[in-house]
Amino acid sequence: MTTPETDFTYLLTRLLEKVPHTTSAVLLSADGIAKCWDGLHKDQADTLGAIASSMCSLANRVGIQFSSGRGGVQQVACEAGECILLVAAAGEGSVLAVVAERDVNVGNLGYEMSHLAKQLPDQLSTPARATTPLAGTSYS
Repeated sequence: MTTPETDFTYLLTRLLEKVPHTTSAVLLSADGIAKCWDGLHKDQADTLGAIASSMCSLANRVGIQFSSGRGGVQQVACEAGECILLVAAAGEGSVLAVVAERDVNVGNLGYEMSHLAKQLPDQLSTPARATTPLAGTSYS
């Protein structure tokens, strides 16, 4: 559940209004949990979050494998059917995913997404989740 301090839906709304032909956006944790969204129902936001997280994971692996062992996804694009999905890092542990029509200016969209992420990196970051042992599990 988001609080007014962590609900960045207004930033997503502004992004969609600023870039013509964009239809929806979701800000998610790197592990795929949708934090806030615009232009989507909750189920759609959850689905897009899982897809975007998977895309980042695959792209990160490409970076590790083919870029001197360094991952670090900046942007991933997917053209499918009549839409384009652009996914970008948005602060430590966070990802921004935007769906747009094929008529979108991808360069402009990528710039605006990057600009948003650079404006508020600390606020957009998602701290790593603490792990807890399963009940009845002993680590001794």
